[in-house]
Amino acid sequence: MNIRIGNGYDIHQLAPERDLILGGVKIPHSLGLLGHSDADVLTHAIMDALLGALSLGDIGHYFPPSDPQWKNADSLVLLQQVYQLIESKGWEIGNIDSVVIAERPKLKPYIERMRDRLSQVLRVDPDQVGVKATTHEKLDAVGREEGIAAYAVALLVQKAGRGE
Repeated sequence: MNIRIGNGYDIHQLAPERDLILGGVKIPHSLGLLGHSDADVLTHAIMDALLGALSLGDIGHYFPPSDPQWKNADSLVLLQQVYQLIESKGWEIGNIDSVVIAERPKLKPYIERMRDRLSQVLRVDPDQVGVKATTHEKLDAVGREEGIAAYAVALLVQKAGRGE
């Protein structure tokens, strides 16, 4: 069995008059994430982990912020395109593990919805998508509530009968 592991990271600044979207879930908060797309750091980190597992570059290569077609794009739509690319190359998702780092808001009430939304797009069982949340204990820019960050790791398994 051939397997590949990739990791991803993303961070975005918090700003007024923006929606806070994580894992495709809109979360009530006074600030949202600033970015060219919807700035969903969790989904972006997962996309980078999936692309990295196959040495396919990063999301900036496929969805550059300089391209107006990605302005305010729904990151779950972008994730679906990344998934299709991975699948077309003969790979499937073994599992994903991720963590969101934010002081506020508390994310525990939204974790299951995030897992459900992500697993639907990736066509896997929710138990194959781990999402955790933590804080930075008031340290650095994330700890000062200037931004939110996310890390992700993805395990890909080559489909049967597909040689590298």
